[in-house]
Amino acid sequence: MAEIEQQRDVMMKFLDKAFNERAENFKSFFVLADQAISTGNNDQLAAVLISIVNLAKASPFKDLADLAKVEAALDDPDHSWDF
Repeated sequence: MAEIEQQRDVMMKFLDKAFNERAENFKSFFVLADQAISTGNNDQLAAVLISIVNLAKASPFKDLADLAKVEAALDDPDHSWDF
């Protein structure tokens, strides 16, 4: 039972970090999209929209398959979360 609780805790920490970072990435992309629209920069807008779609298609659950990897990443303060 303790092992299940530990795995649950790891998964919850991972999901908290993953979704918080994901939300921040979306916010940043939409700021860039607004800037591109206001300046009439269609090339920048297209690039930002592609990034938004790619982020939306990426699943934050893919790394949960390897809990050891997730635990190591959570313990590493320098780990960069890529989504």
